[in-house]
This record gives sequence, structure tokens and C-alpha cells, in this order.
Amino acid sequence: MSFRRTSARQLFVLVVLALSLPVSRGQSPAPIDARIVSASVANMYSSATEDADVVSQAILGSNVAVLELQKDWAKVRTSDQYSGWMRLSDLRQRNDNPYASHGRVVQIASLFANLYRETDVTQHHPVITVPFESRLEVIAEGTGDDAGWLQVSLPDGRGAWVQSSDVNPDPKPLTIEESIALAKRFLGLPYLWGGGSSFGYDCSGFTQMLVRSRGVNMPRDADLQAAWQGMEAVERKDLKTGDLLFFGAGPDKITHTAMYIGSGEIIHATTNGHPVVQISRLDDQPWTRILVACRRVK
Repeated sequence: MSFRRTSARQLFVLVVLALSLPVSRGQSPAPIDARIVSASVANMYSSATEDADVVSQAILGSNVAVLELQKDWAKVRTSDQYSGWMRLSDLRQRNDNPYASHGRVVQIASLFANLYRETDVTQHHPVITVPFESRLEVIAEGTGDDAGWLQVSLPDGRGAWVQSSDVNPDPKPLTIEESIALAKRFLGLPYLWGGGSSFGYDCSGFTQMLVRSRGVNMPRDADLQAAWQGMEAVERKDLKTGDLLFFGAGPDKITHTAMYIGSGEIIHATTNGHPVVQISRLDDQPWTRILVACRRVK
């Protein structure tokens, strides 16, 4: 069984974000500049080589702070204050305004969406396939034969068309029950170590996304989530839907996380038995034996 590892090597400073509370693990270096992720999903590595392990990911349109440059690599910090090395080819220079921060912006609501060079899915291969949550700048709305499509500007400057049914024009924070319904849309999605997108999540990437859907930006890794000041401890007997559960060898050795969905069930991205997003019984092994903490978002 493999779990999301702890991240003692990660430099972490949680600043006040919307609905967030601060946690500090030390002083982060000042950013050199700001850039935009132009790849569908960009891997973040523990060091400046693809031979290193993937510690997280950032999706298309994410604005990142560049902390250090090294040949074809940049050490970046994402909006959740997570740091890692990313290929420069996955980034574009940013102007004064963060990408998708002004004008008309939509968010991908499908698990992933194909974007095309024209309003026809049969003529050419997609320009790009983007994951759930990707935010896009809209430059025009199709009319006539192009009705039902939106023209968007990508972070690398290319234009593309996305079907209106693939996007949410006005995303709002979900209720706990709505976030659980969202979680179930991902059942069967393959587990991916370091995964932070709908192309594949690891355990803490999955719970982070679900809590983010409720309007809360919490830390990336399971151990950081359990220790976060935006959480409060609860007893197992007092669990409510939407609570987070943490597993490991002990409270100081947390290696896995899941969300409680009621009736004694949890939903999580795990490699246990079958490496996919799945629903498990909390009373089953190994979960009941290695449960070490229960938390509720304040």
C-alpha cells in the first residue's frame, strides 16, 4: 500500500488567503517574478530534474511565484504556498495582471475538456485537453453556427474554442453535501502519486480539491492538513459528513487522508486493493487500525 508522503523537505508558509488561517514552517525566499502555467498539468519536482520525485502539480492557468531559476528549470511557489521545481517550458511570463483575474472568466466543470481551433470537434485534433478547475479567459461568445461555444485566450497566447457545456461561468463555493457529490464524480479515477488534477489525484491532492470546492484553500500534504490551524479536532464518535480523516503510524507520522461521507464510509484516492478514487468502510482494515486523527474545517 502506498500513501502520500509527508513533506518535511517542502518549505511551507501559509499566508492569509480567502477563508484561510496562517501556519508557518519558516521563511520562504522572495519571488523573482510571477509566471503562468501553460501546460495542461505541470509536474512539480523535489529538485531540478525529471529523475526526481513529483511532489505536486499545477494546472493550466495557475499563477505561480518563481523563487529560483536554474537552466531549464524554475523553483516555484503555488497559491497554497507549496514549492517545487517546474520545467520552464511549462511556464509563460506574466504581465501585470494574473491570468484569468479580469474580464470574463470561466472554469472547467467537466472532469476534463477538449479545446479546439474551431467550433467543430471533427476537423482537427484538440489544441489542448485541460483538467477540471482550469480557469480560462473568454474573448468571444459564438453566435449563429458557432452558438454553444466560447472562444478563449490560453496562457501562451493561443486562441481556442471550448463548448459552453464544459464550463461553469460563475463558480460558487459548494456546500458539504455538494462537495461529496463532486467527490463521487471521480470514483474510478486512477491514483497518481503527486497528482493534483482530474488527470489523477493522490490522497491529499484529492481532499485539498474537495475542500477548495467549498471555498477554502488548505495546505497540500496530509500531515500539513492535519496540523493546519484552519482545522479543529473531533472525536471519531462525533464525525459528520465532510470531516477529514488522517491515517498513519501515529499522529506525528500521518501518511494518508480521506473524507468522511456518512454512514461509516470514506472516499479517498488510494492504492489499497485497487489504485483509484474509491469508497471504503471506516470500520474495515487497515483504515480502522491506522486512523490517528479526525478533523473538521472551522
